[in-house]
Amino acid sequence: MIRDKFKLIKPGVYEMPKEAGMLVPARIYASETLLNAVEQDAIQQLINTAYLPGIQKYAIALADMHSGYGFPIGGVAAMDVNEGVVSPGGVGYDINCGVRLVKTNLTEAEIRPKLRELINLLFQEIPAGVGETGKLRLTNDELDELLVGGAEWAVKQGYGLKEDLEGIEEYGRMPEANPGKVSDIAKKRGRPQTGTLGSGNHFLEIQKITEVFDESIAEKFGLKKGQITVMIHCGSRGLGHQVASDYINVMLKAMGKYNIKVPDRQLNCAPINSPEGQDYLHAMNAAVNYAFANRQMILHWTRGVFEKVFGRSAEDLGMHLLYDVCHNIAKFEEHDIDGIMKKVLVHRKGATRAFPAGRPELSEKFRKIGQPAIIPGSMGTASYVMIGTQECLTETFGSVNHGAGRVMSRHGALRQKKGSDVLRELEAKGEVVKSTSLAGLAEEMPEAYKDIEEVVEALEISNVGKRITKHVPLGVMKG
Repeated sequence: MIRDKFKLIKPGVYEMPKEAGMLVPARIYASETLLNAVEQDAIQQLINTAYLPGIQKYAIALADMHSGYGFPIGGVAAMDVNEGVVSPGGVGYDINCGVRLVKTNLTEAEIRPKLRELINLLFQEIPAGVGETGKLRLTNDELDELLVGGAEWAVKQGYGLKEDLEGIEEYGRMPEANPGKVSDIAKKRGRPQTGTLGSGNHFLEIQKITEVFDESIAEKFGLKKGQITVMIHCGSRGLGHQVASDYINVMLKAMGKYNIKVPDRQLNCAPINSPEGQDYLHAMNAAVNYAFANRQMILHWTRGVFEKVFGRSAEDLGMHLLYDVCHNIAKFEEHDIDGIMKKVLVHRKGATRAFPAGRPELSEKFRKIGQPAIIPGSMGTASYVMIGTQECLTETFGSVNHGAGRVMSRHGALRQKKGSDVLRELEAKGEVVKSTSLAGLAEEMPEAYKDIEEVVEALEISNVGKRITKHVPLGVMKG
């Protein structure tokens, strides 16, 4: 079997040496149990990634890896900026799918009597679901302004606070965005979906912190046991999906133009500095900004719901943003490559940036601590706040996994259970759940995902991540 080519080189890290055509070794960060559960297709996708021109150090897959388009989901690869390529399959269709965590000063005793009212009102105030239309009616010019400004644009429009931007990766705005590189079709899809939650694995959860693993860092983050938090998970909706589709077609043609050979056409790509590569990056950054603005608006409306239900201001409720991290993105960063700091383009596909203390990209608020890395669970399972280590920086380009990772396809999940059964099981555990679709609940049942406990433990075994707090769901809103 193909996974037998991977040998344990240190706790939690398996490596396959270079074979003919591979430019770098392939690495998987996982426990033995998780490795044995990975689909052969996903492992082959990781190996194929090692063939990409300009790839540096390793082709990397993290503990939640599973099959995707091009790269495996949970895949990380850094490319030399002069010799390397950019690949839409290394970013994903839902560009800047991401997670933000909001703190409160509430306890379970305070929130439990109002939990169903909160979930119902959130469901009423925040549009969610496949193709759902949002509250905004943006003109073409306004949408272009959003694509340039991201969360910064949203704050200027009154959606949230300026202080929120300090807690968002890249301060909520990628500066190299160009709406002119986003197709009219993508804009047409994205315009009505602005400020919507989406479907699939996207959610809004009301959670309780049940465990604190590092009191010192948790205190600096403003987290403590028993505290209520809110987690928002969504991305760039139809706009990001269309950007990916548009540029996959562009890249397929570009590979012939630049004589690029790859073992899988899903790894379609173009040189970073080519017109095609630059056009994609400008469009991708615009989609990234769309997602940042999307989550910012949802946060604003979430605060409004809490204010209405509790009759207190969001400030009085302590509803401050802890952090917002991207999952599907390619970014220029400086990393140590064979002892030399080098500028590279880091693809993170279903992977989260987890920079430790000292990185200049971090806001002053986190530069001396390290950024929170938010690892979401799946309705009935816990989520975690973690922090990256120095080994994370040197081995995985400062990246950890973005969640538990699927072990069952959505069709497979639908064959296992009815949505009504999933709803009944979750409510029996004390969770309040509301969804636009019972079928969607079945597709996202906890059993469709890997064990989140084992996934985060794998990060600690390999010493790339450290647990800070554990969050369990009390109320869940699903698209």
